Amino acid sequence: MTGPGSTAPRQFAFTTRAHVAVDDATGEPIGLDDIDARVGWLLDLITAAGDELVSRLWQPATFDVLAAGRDRQDRRLPAQGHVAAARLGWNPAYPDRLYVPSRVTRVVTAQVMTTLRTLAYRDTAIAALSTRFDPATGAVAPPTEPGDFVPPGFARGVQRQLVARARRDGGAPAVRLRITEVQGPPRMAAMAQLSAADRQLAQITVTERELVLTVKLPTCPAPAGRAQWRRVRLTAAIPAHLHGRAVTDWHLPTLVLDRRGLLWRCAATELVPANDLDSATVAVGVDWSPSTLGAAAIAGDSADGLASDYRGWTYDDRGLGIKLARLQAEGQLLHRKAARLTRLAAAAPPEVRARLDAKIAVLDAHRTAVGVKRGRINRELAFHFARQVTEYVAAAGADMIAVEDLTTLETRGHGRVNNNRAAQSARRQAVAALAHTAAGVGVTVVAVPARGSSALCPGCDEPLARPGGYHTAWCPGCRVGGNRDHIAGVNLAKRALLGRNNVTRRRGQLPAVRVAEHAPVRPSRDKTGPTPSRPRHRRVRRSLPTVTPRVGVTPKQHVPAPQASVWDTVQPTPPHGDAGSRDTRPSQTPATPVADSPRST
Repeated sequence: MTGPGSTAPRQFAFTTRAHVAVDDATGEPIGLDDIDARVGWLLDLITAAGDELVSRLWQPATFDVLAAGRDRQDRRLPAQGHVAAARLGWNPAYPDRLYVPSRVTRVVTAQVMTTLRTLAYRDTAIAALSTRFDPATGAVAPPTEPGDFVPPGFARGVQRQLVARARRDGGAPAVRLRITEVQGPPRMAAMAQLSAADRQLAQITVTERELVLTVKLPTCPAPAGRAQWRRVRLTAAIPAHLHGRAVTDWHLPTLVLDRRGLLWRCAATELVPANDLDSATVAVGVDWSPSTLGAAAIAGDSADGLASDYRGWTYDDRGLGIKLARLQAEGQLLHRKAARLTRLAAAAPPEVRARLDAKIAVLDAHRTAVGVKRGRINRELAFHFARQVTEYVAAAGADMIAVEDLTTLETRGHGRVNNNRAAQSARRQAVAALAHTAAGVGVTVVAVPARGSSALCPGCDEPLARPGGYHTAWCPGCRVGGNRDHIAGVNLAKRALLGRNNVTRRRGQLPAVRVAEHAPVRPSRDKTGPTPSRPRHRRVRRSLPTVTPRVGVTPKQHVPAPQASVWDTVQPTPPHGDAGSRDTRPSQTPATPVADSPRST
């Protein structure tokens, strides 16, 4: 049921860390380093058992069963991974004299089934593409049946695998291949998804602003009996941004170890305002831009048809996109240097190989640090973008946000460097952040087809001209034009409004409009969109004031006002005088008295 004041449940994720650990039976405190070691033993057991089970099931018959979705009695396989594995008899094997609780086996089989079900789709795609693959040319023929279609980006990845296999086999004729013949079994990630277990292994409770997790952990690397599995009570603080939110359920976390120790990846369910897409009349289209992360434009539906003012809004990343491009180039350079040294070390004498291995270790450490920095900036950039777009949508009074379907979006035509840079951008992370932030204000994010959004006119659906270069667009017939990203935003909003009654909903994915319908969007001169806010920065003196330094005192170097950055807009600026926050920069003492300023006269 949807309507004014109605709510709907929504799951979201967050991370936290434990700050207190005690033994559940005795109440004695346990050091966090000891907890990290015991969790590491648990993850080692889960990873070893998962790798053994995946290697044993890495055969075509496994993927045939998963593709059919039926067990031996022709019953439909349940959605829960551990239940489906138990029905099929897929259980891990442990070394002799090693005791592992049955609930830990549930965690292992749930994670293995998740991996195999994901690879079942890839197995079907490889089987369909391999029959149309020509080893002589390395090309894949177009599909003849509708069921053989796969996304172009996914098909290119499979094509590279087929080309590599054809080179190893000396150009063997095309045959129907399976995933087990093209690649080896994957390695299991070192994590423990406690959501697959029950209260016998783990349970979570909430006390005021803290989460208390009671979990059974081993006391040694190879436990031989039940006595070597003891319950531990871990206490972690609920993040401050979740205080006061309508959370209805807290779910069991996933335990992982990073460079700082034990990390909880938690999930929770909260109530957010519900939205009815059928009654939506205003939509905002978000277009992914090669020059910045994205741009937006508005389109409305009324009795007179679709209309738009063709005035869009462009996101300003404050230079973070250039920084990410530099870090990406640096990471690729480090990767090439490490690969070259690895080839040299393979044929080098032992004493030279030792020195090369040391250099390779340093390069790998630097590359990891660059990757961590890129991930942190990408996440901050994605949520800042989501916040800015949500504010723009709320000011416009829109009911839905239309984004390009990333499965149909191809990065091409901009050169090798720009194509790679756009493909490495955090678009998927920005979509997830936008869907999460917009749901908090009752706005739904819908995926629409991306093809032709920036090349066709929203009014007549004819190709646009480029009178001013790549970034401009103009339609001589409709007499509309402007920034090509803003024109694309109007097209995306139009497709969402026309297809709002035929939205496809799939579990774990955004609501999607599959067919791009057309209707003319007339230009409107009415003030329908919000006026983009322009940041006002402190003026910077371009010339140094003439001040006579006092004798015996070293004159201080003049430091200009700091440049504005994205970090200053992530959170509201504290009151003036609070110099303890990173978002507040203390103003400098003027070199001349205020009374001498021209504004004071």
